[in-house]
Amino acid sequence: MVRRANADRVDGVLMLDKPLGMTSNAALQTARRLMNARKAGHGGTLDPLASGLLPLTFGEATKFSADLLDADKEYQAQLELGVTTTSGDAEGEVVARSPVDVSRARFEDALAGFVGEIEQVPPMYSALKRDGRALYALARAGIEVERAPRTVTVSRLALIEWDPLRPRVEVACSKGTYVRVLAEDIGRALGCGAHLTALRRTRVGALTLDQAATLADLEALALPDRRERLAPADALLTGLPRIVLDAAATQRFGHGQRVALPHADCPRVRVYGGCGRLLGLGMCEGGWLAPGRLISNIEEAK
Repeated sequence: MVRRANADRVDGVLMLDKPLGMTSNAALQTARRLMNARKAGHGGTLDPLASGLLPLTFGEATKFSADLLDADKEYQAQLELGVTTTSGDAEGEVVARSPVDVSRARFEDALAGFVGEIEQVPPMYSALKRDGRALYALARAGIEVERAPRTVTVSRLALIEWDPLRPRVEVACSKGTYVRVLAEDIGRALGCGAHLTALRRTRVGALTLDQAATLADLEALALPDRRERLAPADALLTGLPRIVLDAAATQRFGHGQRVALPHADCPRVRVYGGCGRLLGLGMCEGGWLAPGRLISNIEEAK
């Protein structure tokens, strides 16, 4: 990543409402420019045809992006029944059209069959690799390879707007779930086929879309006000237990040393100094707290 010579150290998390038609990397670079930040990243991408919540991390918060990758996600999705495409979404070419005679009750019964642990075959149009080549590159070359099914969890799959041809659903699912594959499988279960026509992400872990700003929102603000939209780095860690250390333990922990913690029984915790500032992540084992990822320059960090 190219570093801007006059950029500042900026630490925090931006909940961005990514627009349709923009890649996640383009959204990241635009937001980085608007924040005049040296270092930025994201914890998982959205396809250009998807909109909604894209959490972006700046500075020290980039150390905790892995927690976003592992988090459950929530989406609103629109399906089109009776039409299947090469990619499972509106980007692909139409390969089949079928008559649709599906009632609301039958559609909701089909949704219920995909709640819980399910098996999904990853799509050919994906960034997964086979022998060093992305599957989407193979698909564009007309090559299809066998893909092993994966177990994912759909914790909620509910109808939110009924239309006999283009129903909208809400999906809460584990990492690694392909909503367009889910759309295809629902269509297959109904016997008419289906593909995904629109997707909007509304939640990543504990982060929600109602906290998000658009790029247009940020463009309209002065730089100090843009930076006020950043949440602290520990916004990514709210699901972990909180440990607060005294001044002596803070100094040892900040220098990468273990500190005694007799009653801790959680393997992974977020650690704070007595001043209330995040120090980083810690691992508890055998009555000791060992440093994991640490905030640099702890006394200066947000």
